[in-house]
Amino acid sequence: MVAGGEESVTSQLSSYVLLQCTRDLNSEGCKNCLETGLSQVSAQCNQTNGWRYVSGSCTLRYEVFPFFSISAISTLQSPPAASPQGEEEMTKNNMSSAKIASIVAPILGAVLLGPLLYYLWRRLRRKKDRGRSPFSDISNSPDTDLHLMDLVTIQAATSNFSDNNKLGEGGFGPVYKGIHGRKEIAVKRLSKNSKQGAAEFKNEVKLIAKLQHRNLVRLLACCIERDEKLIVYEFLPNGSLDAFLCDPNRRAQLDWNRRIQIISGIARGILYLHEDSRLKVIHRDLKASNVLLDNEMNPKISDFGMAKIYEVDETEVNTNRIVGTYGYMAPEYAMDGLYSEKSDVYSFGVLLLEIISGEKNGRTHFERHGQTLLRYAWQLWNEHNAVELMDSLLEGSYPTNEAMKLINIGLLCVQENSDGRPTMSLVVHMLRAEETVIPQPTQPPTFIRQRTSASNVSSNTHSSTDHSINRVTESIIEPR
Repeated sequence: MVAGGEESVTSQLSSYVLLQCTRDLNSEGCKNCLETGLSQVSAQCNQTNGWRYVSGSCTLRYEVFPFFSISAISTLQSPPAASPQGEEEMTKNNMSSAKIASIVAPILGAVLLGPLLYYLWRRLRRKKDRGRSPFSDISNSPDTDLHLMDLVTIQAATSNFSDNNKLGEGGFGPVYKGIHGRKEIAVKRLSKNSKQGAAEFKNEVKLIAKLQHRNLVRLLACCIERDEKLIVYEFLPNGSLDAFLCDPNRRAQLDWNRRIQIISGIARGILYLHEDSRLKVIHRDLKASNVLLDNEMNPKISDFGMAKIYEVDETEVNTNRIVGTYGYMAPEYAMDGLYSEKSDVYSFGVLLLEIISGEKNGRTHFERHGQTLLRYAWQLWNEHNAVELMDSLLEGSYPTNEAMKLINIGLLCVQENSDGRPTMSLVVHMLRAEETVIPQPTQPPTFIRQRTSASNVSSNTHSSTDHSINRVTESIIEPR
């Protein structure tokens, strides 16, 4: 016995179903055969465009293309003319066939075609959703300036991610320079090995798009298509502050007024993150390579990717996963995983001392002076000879009282006890005030020991790069 049918799933897609069973099946056997085949439809329909079930007595098959002829089935179902001698036997067989057909037809239509159409519809929806950007639900959000950019446009802007346009390599992937509509852009391409999912990525980018400040790098657009996750930022031609500090020729361009401008701008940017934005943001990886400079040498803090949201407003949080860069990490964070606003204050203090001294708080300084930059600054402070810390390239170009004030503020920010560190609002006030009483600092940490479990520590050891958002690091975002 043969039964078949065609059903429209959409205006452009139809499904075709065919049932064949042997005549020795009774009604119960036919029903069992159908149910056995249908039990496998759910799993198979999610994986293929066609499906077939074959048993000893019946065959079920569906496809999204016509694989049988309706007229042929009608011919097969029409019995041959009966002879007078076999008329009684044929009548009995026809009655049996009619009985089976009365069972098969409703089951085939209501039970088989229904689930098949449902699963086909779901498969089409999934394919359609995969082809649609996950950002489509927020692209027109009234409270964000987030824009979408398709992959083809970004590929054209970066010459298909040409190595010639590569600005650097960060912990989460490379960064490329691009030209879009006569405008230079920086494109951060997240590594395909990143554990970030599309939904989480979308949520993080949406949050970062709400942070708008003159001292924060501006997010222009984002893209997630196929396996690509891309973030488009404004391009800053002067590159990173780190590149200036590491190169004596470029560092000479940083006169005293420019260094004051850079320090003040960084402080205002951090203050915005801590107190003035709609969200409470703890950056956790402030350093010279994460500060970019625009045409007028104004600083812009970068790297706000991979943010996490905390529903409870807390002043101090504990984490088992340390992200950031040793040398800039507050001791309570590097040693015990405790971070707060004061963690960023500590990093700012390190950065301030680097800017005015022209020295990095790293291995080179240790090898040259036998101690870290912080310990060296503390030693000079106690010897009442703090001005010796100042960059020799600045000699004679700065007021001594201003230099002493900056060194004092820097040492206040890097105190070992986090409670003794000032808030960023107080730091900004001290930087602006011509005359103000600044507390005496206490000793910075002698050293920062790393946690014994290396699996819980994530440090950024990539070299700095110019002109770009050169790293994606993890930031923490908490609702106010």
